[in-house]
Amino acid sequence: MKTQKVYIYNNIFKAIVFFFAFITVLSVILIGVFMVINGGPSIARVGLKDFLLGKVWNSANEPPQYGILAFILSSFYSTFFTVLIAVPISILVALAIGQLMPKGLGTIIRSVISLLAGIPSVIYGFLGIIFIVPIVQKLFNLSSGLTMLSSVIVLIIMTLPTIISVSETSINAVDKGYMEAAFALGVRKEYALFTIVLPAAKSGIMAAVLLGVGRAIGETMAVMMVAGNIPQMPSMLKPARFLTTAIVTEMSYATEQTRGVLIGIGLVLFVFIFIINSIFHIFMKRAGAQNG
Repeated sequence: MKTQKVYIYNNIFKAIVFFFAFITVLSVILIGVFMVINGGPSIARVGLKDFLLGKVWNSANEPPQYGILAFILSSFYSTFFTVLIAVPISILVALAIGQLMPKGLGTIIRSVISLLAGIPSVIYGFLGIIFIVPIVQKLFNLSSGLTMLSSVIVLIIMTLPTIISVSETSINAVDKGYMEAAFALGVRKEYALFTIVLPAAKSGIMAAVLLGVGRAIGETMAVMMVAGNIPQMPSMLKPARFLTTAIVTEMSYATEQTRGVLIGIGLVLFVFIFIINSIFHIFMKRAGAQNG
């Protein structure tokens, strides 16, 4: 009787899990279909080459100009520099919290990082306007500190907590026997952490980096507040507009044609994230196979 109940409960649980997994996959597919149907024709009217490689965006012109190369490059540069700086810092901090710091101090810092991860992005943008923008303006003697550099700094601060938290969890999940075997061979702890623990945790660390990349690419409000939001070719010390901020900026007053193009920008962003996720998924599978 008990065995039969357990069997029934297991089947119910499997059905529930399958249902929500199906809903998740279906939602992603429907989002993609919606953007293709609504954004694809607008991209076709503009011309794929002019849309992706055009350097001028001016929806108020007659005829309007819908080149988004500047938005693509701005998003790429900001994400690249954010990841380049945030990932090494995050991994080092995660190692320190999980393996080097006293347990009490590590718990306190872990709680602070978790709190930072939950702060709304608009708060980061507000603090960026108050503190980071004036510093950038004075440091580089600019007329305005609303630049891509300011947005990169804000993105680094925003992505650090996420990458640190997931990386620390992955590092702490590594079998303690690895470290014990290293100590038995006379290997120093710091050397063992970098040559044994980190490689063993690399699939989880890649997942943390992927989450950080997703936040950097998809962030809107904070970067819009500190980047200046001007459609021009990117430069670190000039205002910039990103793929996400371009949609938010013009959607409220867009004409029907412009609205379709903005959905097309969303489609480009969707494809961009899909490619990045696929690349990271391949690397994580290889890392998992090597660890196995």
